[in-house]
Amino acid sequence: MALMTQAQGAAVVTETIFENRFMHALELMRMGANIRIEGRQAIVAGPSQLTGASVIASDLRASASLVLAALVATGETEIDRVYHIDRGYQRIEEKLARAGASIRRIREK
Repeated sequence: MALMTQAQGAAVVTETIFENRFMHALELMRMGANIRIEGRQAIVAGPSQLTGASVIASDLRASASLVLAALVATGETEIDRVYHIDRGYQRIEEKLARAGASIRRIREK
């Protein structure tokens, strides 16, 4: 879905298994994505200029989408509940740093 925010035109994502799969769409919208949810479909219109925001990771796939969106966004993005990311992507910040990403972990107060 993050990729679709950068593509020209409209894309439709249909979810048939997990009814809350699109929770991250709201977070992407907070970053400036043009997404409309209609039942089990998300309609993504692009390209969208994404900007950094504080967002919450809701599951593994959503977390990856938020990381990718943050990489193309202007400004800083803070992703909360990163344990979802860690569950499926060990040391993701180190791996993406090799591709030029600037990701740092901050501890909760």
